Amino acid sequence: MRFAFVFATCLAGTLMAQPAPAKRAPATRPPANLAQLMRGIIYPSSNVIFAAQTQNPAEIKPATDPAMSPNLLTSTYGKWDAVENSSLALAEAASLLDSVGRKCSNGVDVPLKNAEWAKLVQALRQAGMTAYKAAQTKNQEKVVDAANDVTAACENCHEKFREKPNLSDRCK
Repeated sequence: MRFAFVFATCLAGTLMAQPAPAKRAPATRPPANLAQLMRGIIYPSSNVIFAAQTQNPAEIKPATDPAMSPNLLTSTYGKWDAVENSSLALAEAASLLDSVGRKCSNGVDVPLKNAEWAKLVQALRQAGMTAYKAAQTKNQEKVVDAANDVTAACENCHEKFREKPNLSDRCK
């Protein structure tokens, strides 16, 4: 019993003698503002899903040089893969909308503390996942239904935070 006490005392002394863990560097502000994030990821990803409503991705011909195609549907990872990947990009981009320090294009902080913002970001995440599951079926009718969810997620957020008469009122 005495050995256990001595061992525990030594072990505790060793643990207490350990240096404190290094502090993490403060997070840096995200490089893109909200409009840039929308234009660079969310808008083009949504457009791939919307395009799949009217043109069956399985029937899309690849570009002459798919590796250089700016059209995701005709690129190396085109057709249904592009719809799946774009759907996942939407779902993943929802997390980027919640990045601390992100600014709106008017310089206002993204409204992270607003409960409505969190709800609308979650709706985008869910719409992306719904589109992904639809794309996996390679059924164009299911993608049409999923695209409606994407449209609703975008419209609901734009109505609340974007569609303002004055640019300075966005994100409020």
